[in-house]
Amino acid sequence: MAKTGKRKKKVETVFLVCEETGDYNYTLRRKTGGEKLKLSKFCPRLRKHTIHVEKKK
Repeated sequence: MAKTGKRKKKVETVFLVCEETGDYNYTLRRKTGGEKLKLSKFCPRLRKHTIHVEKKK
């Protein structure tokens, strides 16, 4: 019997790491490929917004 369902898209779990403290504060599931994310997110240890960069498992 042939499968008629939709194909699963390739997704990976990545972490957003604070540049100042090195803490893993956020996780995301996103499609593979593309540029590394670099976002301004809240860092609970410093209690302010800092730059967070994407890091794989």
